[in-house]
Amino acid sequence: MAHKSQITYDLATQVPTTELPALRNQILMLLKEFAVGPKPIRVQLCVCLAILAIQMKDWNDVLPSVVQSLSDSPESHACILDFLRVLPEEVTEGRKITLSVCGYCDSTTTDSDFLQSARCPAAARNPQLMECITSWLREVPVGSIANSPLLDVVFNGVTADECSQEASECLCVMIRETRDVDESQETIQILFPRIVNLQPRIATVVEEEDTETLKALTKVFATAAECWAVAIARQPSHFRLLVEAVLECAARDKDQDVIEYTFPFWYELKQYLVLERYIQSRLELVDVYSKLVDILLKHLQFPRPDSGNEGDLFDGDREQEEKFREFRHQMGDTLKDSCEVMGVTECLTKVLSAIQVWMQNHASQVNDTNVPNWQELEAPLFAMRALGRIVDRDEEIVLPQLMPLLVQIPNHEKLKFATIMVLGRYTEWTAAHPEYLEPQFNYIVNAFQADSKEIVRAAALAIKFFCTDCRDLLSGQVLQLQTFYDQVLDKLPDQSKEEVTDGVSSVVAVQPADQTYTLLKMYCDPLIQRLMTMANQATDKESKIALAEHLQLITVFVQNVTPAVNPGDANPAVKYWQEVFSILSTVLENFLDFTPICERICRCWRNMIVSYRTAMAPLLPEMANKLASGFTTSREGCFLWVTGTILREFSEDRDNVDQTTTENIYSFFEAQATAFLRVMTELQPTDLPDAIDDFFRLMIDALLYYPQKLIPSTLLVPIFEAAIYALTLEQRDPLVSTLHFLRDLLSYGGNNPASSEGLPEAAAQQIKGMILNMLQSHGLGLVKQVMAGMMLTFPRDCFADGSGVLLALFEMIPAQTAEWVAQTVQLLPEGTVNLVEANRLMTKIKERLSTDDASNLRHVRVLLQDFTNSYRRRNVAPRDGLGQLEARRFQFSG
Repeated sequence: MAHKSQITYDLATQVPTTELPALRNQILMLLKEFAVGPKPIRVQLCVCLAILAIQMKDWNDVLPSVVQSLSDSPESHACILDFLRVLPEEVTEGRKITLSVCGYCDSTTTDSDFLQSARCPAAARNPQLMECITSWLREVPVGSIANSPLLDVVFNGVTADECSQEASECLCVMIRETRDVDESQETIQILFPRIVNLQPRIATVVEEEDTETLKALTKVFATAAECWAVAIARQPSHFRLLVEAVLECAARDKDQDVIEYTFPFWYELKQYLVLERYIQSRLELVDVYSKLVDILLKHLQFPRPDSGNEGDLFDGDREQEEKFREFRHQMGDTLKDSCEVMGVTECLTKVLSAIQVWMQNHASQVNDTNVPNWQELEAPLFAMRALGRIVDRDEEIVLPQLMPLLVQIPNHEKLKFATIMVLGRYTEWTAAHPEYLEPQFNYIVNAFQADSKEIVRAAALAIKFFCTDCRDLLSGQVLQLQTFYDQVLDKLPDQSKEEVTDGVSSVVAVQPADQTYTLLKMYCDPLIQRLMTMANQATDKESKIALAEHLQLITVFVQNVTPAVNPGDANPAVKYWQEVFSILSTVLENFLDFTPICERICRCWRNMIVSYRTAMAPLLPEMANKLASGFTTSREGCFLWVTGTILREFSEDRDNVDQTTTENIYSFFEAQATAFLRVMTELQPTDLPDAIDDFFRLMIDALLYYPQKLIPSTLLVPIFEAAIYALTLEQRDPLVSTLHFLRDLLSYGGNNPASSEGLPEAAAQQIKGMILNMLQSHGLGLVKQVMAGMMLTFPRDCFADGSGVLLALFEMIPAQTAEWVAQTVQLLPEGTVNLVEANRLMTKIKERLSTDDASNLRHVRVLLQDFTNSYRRRNVAPRDGLGQLEARRFQFSG
């Protein structure tokens, strides 16, 4: 089958206009021949006929003539319906073709007349007919359908077994067209009573277990309610029947097949009801949301397995299990919507009531092996967890009754998991009500003894929240916490280890500064001991990955334990990290060939700089040596990442840093830059994209804080050449870093340099001259590489920065830059751009540059963007390289 665009092209260019009527007649004959199928051929012929109708501007009676030609036999009705369905689709897609759509819209009476006069007994149950009407809703005002006999056809189709889905979709499309309720009042007045009259069908189809029709009905009710939500908020009494129909669909959905279609409506209506202007409507509809909560609490219950096997609630259907979990979280969002309408107290009261009812009915029957009807208890626990984010920490009515019940929940895996997750969600409330802390915290700690991995993971997450939010209340337990931490750590998966570490380190962090060193030693010495043992045994990839994950636990302590010390006083945390630094260095040296370990140790060191800033000065010389040797050996960008952090942190706080340290840091930076440039000489940019990314981020910082050192230095030109070479990359992140560096650097050649502080006028002028001198010898290379990137190799995210570099050049040296652009265009592969197009570009650029209007430079930028975009659409990067646009290999002899 020919592609639609090919058909359009052929009709427009290959068939003479005089032959189009004959072609039309031939297609109509073929349609009669293939009326009964195969359907793909029939539909393709209809597409051809529709495209032909668009091309034949003098064919003014398209619909009448097609209907007349094809309606002489019942078999042809399918052809007519297919044509009527595809025609508006082609008209819509073909708007760029000069054609008045109005002519087709005015002919809809013919469409309607045909559909009504087809006299086919099954017309109102024909899915094709529904699809046809849906298609015409693209072009025909919805009011035209609503005021025609077709509306009866659609509503009859909704309740017909043969086409309920197609008819409901058609009706939903009509409803969506009335979303602007003020513009669509007349149509809504027609549709609303017809829709609510469908409500009695809900009970019928549920009794018949007709799931598909229930879906169709639910979609209609929910779509109408969602689209008319503002009207419901304005007139809740008038639209109440519609709201109740949506609620009934949710209530009667035994197998959770349709309730999800109602969720967007409850959210949309809530958005209005919580506004002050709709407070009266909120009062009128609060009972509906109250009933909705009751319905949701039932739907939240885990299923009771047909096999009776409590260990497999979904009878082995893992897809169904995952779907149910996701579905519960969606219901949790709708619960929050209900809570916002009803009020927190009322919603929590329902949760409390459900738990109390279960306790009264079943608590006495619980034993070590059986918790009867546990699903009825777990559902309100899940609901309470879902509501946690919107319950205020000052809630004093329901939570004081609920919290004591939670720690009495029977010992059942699902119940224990749900309880732990609830307690972890309400830690901010517990912090404000310390009398409830001890039993809750003990409950969580005891959960680590469970056999269930899921429960242990939940307990680890809860410990994190308890220790973070209640850290001041738990500060007296810091010694006992260490014993607990040391005992459970090795039993946990990696993520849980980090969560528990995050928690206990938060408690350490609030201790007095004079205890910091002792506590860090108590908590971290065992971690360091484990680290050394793991390092000695790490011989395969799996054990090395485990070592890298363990290093993250040390980093968590670095991030969280940041004692407040007076200026000039030694930082007790730094004192401890000094003691273990040599161990971290040794681990690094032994695993320089394993990227994850290099990255984790660099992250640890970087966080030391961020957490303790200038207090890290005593460690800087040793750290600088390790970073320098580490990069030279491994060529990993993470070492440059830490270098940039040192440069930035010590530069932002210069008042507390002596001049010698500042000079040493800059010298260290120069050494790292030199090492990188040597590596860049040996490798292609594609071999080290991450290092390039980190290097030019480092350059941005160096330029920001040390412009008077960097720009006059002998390293600047090699760095600039390396940046041009890096523009041959195609990955976004390193390109963005490189382009940002170039834009910042070029700003020093203008009047608004990207400096952290104002430069003295004399220095600014001197630096400006240096930038301009460098561009005289390297500007063409920069323009060539930026334009090559924009035309062929840059990701789309980099276009703005690329054109920003060109704009900066035009602002500084417009005539010279225009000449470089012209030279670059001449280097494009032969046949990819014609001479007229190239001359037009340069003429327009020169016109813009001929005046002093500053806005013209922006127009030049747009011209270049349009030219490169147009070139890119027509051409792809040659497989054998970019020819004369190919970047020159970077060389550095420093």
